[in-house]
Amino acid sequence: MPKSLRSSRQRQMLKQLIAARKNKGLTQLQVAQALGRPQSFVAKYEGGERRLDVIEFLELAEILEVDPCQLLAQVPRSRHR
Repeated sequence: MPKSLRSSRQRQMLKQLIAARKNKGLTQLQVAQALGRPQSFVAKYEGGERRLDVIEFLELAEILEVDPCQLLAQVPRSRHR
């Protein structure tokens, strides 16, 4: 599995996405249906098995009614600068 799927930054972003989904009172199935994807799609990105591309991330943020810029601002910066 690629290292980036298990990075601390990736885990932090996933925690925020999961918290946003739960705060909205949505199940994985409901999010998947809103995205037009199977429930396994949500389970895989929430479980760290796959990454979201930029467009998927923006669509998800819209469904969860969160500001994607604020969410990204909360992800810690890389130490590889």
